[in-house]
Amino acid sequence: YLNESWNYDTDMVAEQREVNILLVFAGLFSAVVTAFIFQSSPKLEPNYQQMSALLLFDQINIQRGLANGTSIEDITTSGIDPSAPFTSDQIDWFINALWFMSLTLSLVAAFFAILVDACYCHYLSPISGQRQVRVLTRLVRYRGLIIWDVRSSITLLQFLLHTSLVTFLYGLVLY
Repeated sequence: YLNESWNYDTDMVAEQREVNILLVFAGLFSAVVTAFIFQSSPKLEPNYQQMSALLLFDQINIQRGLANGTSIEDITTSGIDPSAPFTSDQIDWFINALWFMSLTLSLVAAFFAILVDACYCHYLSPISGQRQVRVLTRLVRYRGLIIWDVRSSITLLQFLLHTSLVTFLYGLVLY
């Protein structure tokens, strides 16, 4: 039984490698999405540097106009109101929401990939003791994999990562 089960267990090593590949992809993809979020999130806040520059330009125009004797109504200004509430474009909110959702899905996939990898590592770890103890231990571990349906969780991981990738690409097209 142990020899037959060892042959079966070596096939599981290939599944563990697949989980590791998914884990690496999730990590790298999360880093890429984070970089895009870092670059796009400032659009959700007011640009105080631009606002300060426009107000300074308005102040200079007003001082020039008054020095030249121009009436205050004839002086052109930027029309910016620093006390007005800031509203960003809805497309910027939507893109960032897509990218945060993509990042969340990728991190959830990475979390579950770590759990699945831990299950496989525990299952494939050597068992010491007498032959009967090794057989029973392997059987308990195998039933645990069956009960937790670890093999189909790889499909779930792939689905999460594909959904995350499609969500990110949709946001990238809109960007």
